Amino acid sequence: MTPDQRNKLKNHLPMILTYIRAGTAPIIVGILMMWPWAGWLTAGLFVLASITDWLDGYLARKFNVESNMGRLMDPIADKILVLGAIVMLLSMGRVDPVMVFLFLARDIFIGGIRSVAAANNIIIAAKPFGKWKTAFQMAAIPCLLIYEPLFGLPLGDIGYYGLWVSVGFSLISGAEYTIGYYKNRF
Repeated sequence: MTPDQRNKLKNHLPMILTYIRAGTAPIIVGILMMWPWAGWLTAGLFVLASITDWLDGYLARKFNVESNMGRLMDPIADKILVLGAIVMLLSMGRVDPVMVFLFLARDIFIGGIRSVAAANNIIIAAKPFGKWKTAFQMAAIPCLLIYEPLFGLPLGDIGYYGLWVSVGFSLISGAEYTIGYYKNRF
């Protein structure tokens, strides 16, 4: 690999990881549609994809290649990964429809706020509750995919209640984004 090729890879690696994270969702959905018992496999894929959420940001900062595209696509990739898994968990009866509705409604609403903010040249930085929401989702979903007890730990229950904590953080962060937009708008 030439120095120029290495430099190009370095510049594009964070976005490649973001796209890999989003692209893992249909793989997880497909596996669960064919083999609903493949919890360990899908949990492993989900965890690996979740790690790219941290890694892409780390590499973008390290290589000084942060971009508006990355800032926009990073949360979208998270949502694609999480919602793909949650929809499958809903079909498996492991999460409540209300939980899924609240996640979807919040994400659609915040997507609208971000679009309007971007049209008005307003950047709303990620908020701590949004980061906590994502962290709880990334920890709870593998537990729900595995579902069976592990070393006496009821992974299904841990995942279920962890995801409800994430719903709480999700609603709080939604309010934070809305307030952030109006503070910057007026």
